Amino acid sequence: MRVVVALGGNALLRRGEPMTADVQRTNVRIAAAALADLASDHQIIVAHGNGPQVGLLALQGAAYDAEKPWPLDVLGAETDGMIGYLIEQELMNALPDGGRCATLLSRVEVDAKDPAFDAPSKPIGPVYSQKEAAEATRSHGWEMVKEATGGLRRVVPSPLPQRIIGLDAVEVLLNSGHTVICAGGGGIPVMRNAAGDMEGVEAVIDKDRTSALLALGLHADALLLLTDVAGVYRDFGAAEQSLIGAISPQELEPLDLPAGSMGPKVDAAAVFVQGGGKLCGIGQLTDARAILEGRAGTRVTQGLGS
Repeated sequence: MRVVVALGGNALLRRGEPMTADVQRTNVRIAAAALADLASDHQIIVAHGNGPQVGLLALQGAAYDAEKPWPLDVLGAETDGMIGYLIEQELMNALPDGGRCATLLSRVEVDAKDPAFDAPSKPIGPVYSQKEAAEATRSHGWEMVKEATGGLRRVVPSPLPQRIIGLDAVEVLLNSGHTVICAGGGGIPVMRNAAGDMEGVEAVIDKDRTSALLALGLHADALLLLTDVAGVYRDFGAAEQSLIGAISPQELEPLDLPAGSMGPKVDAAAVFVQGGGKLCGIGQLTDARAILEGRAGTRVTQGLGS
């Protein structure tokens, strides 16, 4: 079975943890064990989030020169290399001898007229207190959004992915027996300018929506959206919350889910399944195989209901 596995930013860097190399390596090592298990009998493609990491790089860049910060497309490419390296190294350590793995930087084309450019919604970077957020807004002009925890995070435009550039290279690597890491952080956002040339965009694409596009483009059998919660819940956070085991894309539509967390995942699940994909599973990283086999998480397929 061909499976696209999308690792959420919170699966690689849990809330409250310091953004250090050691913490990242520890969490990636846990992810690599789950990925290696799947790779033992499935062909897998790995995508990943980058919200905390790209925000950290933006802070570092602003500290160096607040007037001329590095653009988000370049910072996104840096996170692709950084996180991709960590995943590839730990995955190669976890795979049996003879395993193959390759990391690719993936450009993803977006529409210059996407309304998302006028309504930033993608949280990146650390969680700030009210005082810290006010200072960051004053110093850098960043827009902020309140988190469910009560803190604030920077938000940036998150246009919809239109086309993943370089899928043919991914296909070549898959057919030669490689596990491929690509489309990191939703991909490096690019668009065509008036002359028809590609140029970078000041945005961060949602990795779940890009992963759905990746899975459809590669004709994957399944898409796994892995995070730090057990799946999709009805009435999440309430005393009567209940985990949804199986559901159809149509039944997902009425659910009121947070735009900054589970909302993009159910949107991506609907896009993949309605586009012809067989199964999208949502749940905890450590439950990857159980989700694929129907023993954990939330499974989105046509004709199923909870």
